[in-house]
Amino acid sequence: MLAITLTGAFLAGIYGALHDQLSYTISPEYFTKMKFEQFWYADFGWPQRLYASEVGFLASWWVGGIGGWLLARIGLDSFPKDVRRSYVARAFAIVFASAIIIGAAGLLLGAIVAHHSDLRGWKRWQNVLELQDLPSFVIVAYLHWASYLGALVGIMTAGVYVWRADRRIQAAARCDAAALNDPNVRA
Repeated sequence: MLAITLTGAFLAGIYGALHDQLSYTISPEYFTKMKFEQFWYADFGWPQRLYASEVGFLASWWVGGIGGWLLARIGLDSFPKDVRRSYVARAFAIVFASAIIIGAAGLLLGAIVAHHSDLRGWKRWQNVLELQDLPSFVIVAYLHWASYLGALVGIMTAGVYVWRADRRIQAAARCDAAALNDPNVRA
C-alpha cells in the first residue's frame, strides 16, 4: 500500500511540474503574482521556470498520494504479485488520461471565456494582483481548476476499474479453488 501511495505521489508531482511549465508559458503572472506568493517557503532563488516546476510538484504530489492510497485501499494492493504492476500502471494511466483530457477541456474553455466573454467578474483579481494580462491569467486558472477536477474524476474512474478487476480476480480464484476441491475434475 505504501509503495502504491508513494508512486502516486511521485507521478502526480512530476505531472504537476510539467503541467506548470505549460501554465507558466501561457501566464507567467499566474505564478509571479499569485503562486510564488503561496509557495514562498519553497523559493530557493532558482530561475522562475524551475521555481514554477517546483510549485507544480508541491501543488500536485498530495493529490497523487491520496489517489494512490485510495486505489490501494479499494484493492489495488491485494492483486496477485504477478499482475499487480500492470493493474497499477493501468489505474494510474486512467487518472492521468482523465487529468490531461479534462485539463485540456479547461484550457479550451478558459481560452473561449478569456477571449469571447466579459471578464468583469475577474476585475477584482486583476486589481488585487495588479495583473497586466488578465486573459492569460483566466486561461491558466481554468486549466488548473479543470486539471484538479480531471484528477478527481480519474481517481474515481480508476477506483471503479480497480474494484471491478478485484472482483474478477477474486471470482477466478474461487473458481480455481472449487475446481481443485472437486473430485470430478482431473488435472
